[in-house]
Amino acid sequence: SPDLVTSSYHTQEPKAQPAPASVGETQRRHCLGPLAMLYSVILPTYNERVNLPLIFYMLHDMFTKSGLKYEVVVVDDSSPDNTLEVAKSLKSVFGSEHVKILSRKGKLGLGTAYVAGLKIASGDRIILMDADLSHHPKFIPQMIKVMDEGKGGEKFNIVSGTRYRKGGGVAGWDFKRKLTSRGANFLAQFLLNPGASDLTGSFRLYDRDSIEKILPLVKSKGYAFQMEILVHAKKAGMTIGEVPITFVDRLYGESKLGANEIILYLKGLLQLFFTT
Repeated sequence: SPDLVTSSYHTQEPKAQPAPASVGETQRRHCLGPLAMLYSVILPTYNERVNLPLIFYMLHDMFTKSGLKYEVVVVDDSSPDNTLEVAKSLKSVFGSEHVKILSRKGKLGLGTAYVAGLKIASGDRIILMDADLSHHPKFIPQMIKVMDEGKGGEKFNIVSGTRYRKGGGVAGWDFKRKLTSRGANFLAQFLLNPGASDLTGSFRLYDRDSIEKILPLVKSKGYAFQMEILVHAKKAGMTIGEVPITFVDRLYGESKLGANEIILYLKGLLQLFFTT
């Protein structure tokens, strides 16, 4: 199938980057209304066999009721629980216009999954979110509205879901996890001042031109990847809107956050502080 792409790279992604959008293409996207646009949702997966059909159905239901065109790009890193087979089943039911699949050999990481997914995504706008039901699709229409309203007569380049503004929050975390997240955000705010309240969250809406410019610049891995995106966006003069969201801890499967991810985040934070 043309929409099932299998990567044979075990340690790295291809170096080729998405071709820059032409001036005409950029103007076309800027003039489109939200109902005319195609929204690409990139879902990195690793052992999400149970969660994937649930989050896909929620996305399908939301987009259909909102009258929005969409596709879901599943980027699976050789999940041993057969997540890939579930993705193929979804594609057989909902069609290739709604489901694209990228199967990668080995667990290559979250950041490279977004880069790889963007290469096969066709959307005018790109949504990054988790596949584990932590991010509810019901917030997407509000994110679209905020992007289109923008500021000063211009649309926002990025709209970020935030747990740390009035109306946002977290459900299902213990005190230790909340403290870790708050501490990570406080350190990033203090050292980098990136102009957003939730730097480690991954639920975001991007206009395609902006994310294509930013992703080739990002070097961090893990949770620092999300933070670095906003740092580069601010440096490039891009505008960021926010929508309060409720983050719900995963119901099925195990969290990917561990000591190694925390260390990588701190290393990425310090590197950004000294280099940007």
